[in-house]
Formats: sequence, structure tokens, C-alpha cells
Amino acid sequence: MLLGLVIFLFAFSSARNSARLVSSPQIKFVGENNLFITNENVSKLLIQNFKGLENIPKETLVLNELEIALKSSPMIKKAEVYVAVNGTLNAEIEQKTPIARVSTNVSYYIDDDGLYMPLSSNFSARVPLVTGFVEKNNLKNIYIVASKINNDEFLKKHVVEIHQGMDKFIYLKLRHCQFLVQLGDVSSIDKKVNNLKAFYQKNLKEKTLDSYSKVNLQFDNQVVCTKI
Repeated sequence: MLLGLVIFLFAFSSARNSARLVSSPQIKFVGENNLFITNENVSKLLIQNFKGLENIPKETLVLNELEIALKSSPMIKKAEVYVAVNGTLNAEIEQKTPIARVSTNVSYYIDDDGLYMPLSSNFSARVPLVTGFVEKNNLKNIYIVASKINNDEFLKKHVVEIHQGMDKFIYLKLRHCQFLVQLGDVSSIDKKVNNLKAFYQKNLKEKTLDSYSKVNLQFDNQVVCTKI
């Protein structure tokens, strides 16, 4: 009798839970505090892919399909959708993180995975501009440099622009500096950055940073400078 009662209560609870109506979605953003995509945008994506989410039975929801729909947005990196016991539909969203902004004939971000990310009308990220010859389907070199800048405190503070020539050579522009940094290709980028730091600190101390028009880092163990 006790076993039968337990089975009955479980079945009754399951049936009632499945029939519970889902409320309007509750959106939570994790990670990045600056919102490139809003609660309204996420709710619209959910509603568009399920033709209305309020006051429908829980059992009719396919959460995996909702997650796939959310992750189809070029603004969203990860998404987790679940329904609470009280019928509230919850969506936890992790946005993409931009590390550079391409500004050529088209404008868009490059995210921290090296992928395309559209600009947002809701928030503009303060990241280095990318100019010159840039192909949307070939961002490898730009991504390597932008990622290095994003993960290096010195570069993140000073680099304002990444320029790529037709020959794929990379040039950098620094904040408050007249000279152009010629990085060349992306090989030995750590050594080149260390050479740039040493040059900058030495000439900052000597107050001679404004004496140069170009700083060439392409050669091993040396910095070749062109004076104004």
C-alpha cells in the first residue's frame, strides 16, 4: 500500500508539473557586464522560435531547440535554458567578447575566439580599430595580434589601431605617439612585443619618443628606428 501510494503521488506530481503553464522568460546575463544584446532581444528570439512562450504547458517545450535558437545569434557565445519548478522559463546568456573592431568598407567586431561579431546599437566596446586590407573570411593574423593586445596590459593600454597592408604585414599605432610600429608578420610576436616595450620605456625615460616616425620590429634582437 505504501509503495502504491508513493507511485500514485509521483505520477500525480509529474502530470501536474508537466501541465504547469510556463511564465514569461527570465533572462540572466553571465560574464560581461556591458550588454551588447538586451533582455528584449533575447525574449524576441525565444518567442520567434516558439511562437509565444507564455501560458503553454511545460511538456511542450523543447529546451534544446531554444538553446540552439539563442546560440544562432552572432552576439551570443553560450546559452542555457531551463524551466523552474514554479513554471518560470529561465535563460542564462553569455555574450561574445569583442577584442577588436574592423573599420573598413564594413564595420564589425572580432571576438575573443577570432570570429565575426556584429556591432551593437546598445553598447560600443573600447577596443583597437582594425584598418587596411581585411578579409572577413581570413582574420587569422588580425586575431593573433588582437588577442595578444587583449592579454597584455602594456599593449591594451597603448595600442589604438591595428593596420594590415596588402602584403599581410601588420602595423600598430600607439596612443599619444607619432611613430608607426612596423610589426611585420605575426611570427615571433612575443619577442617583438618585448623589444617594443624595452624601446618605449627607454625613450620615455629619455623623453625622445617624439623623435621617431617609424619603429621597425621585424629584425631579431634589435629595433630599427627612423627619425623624423
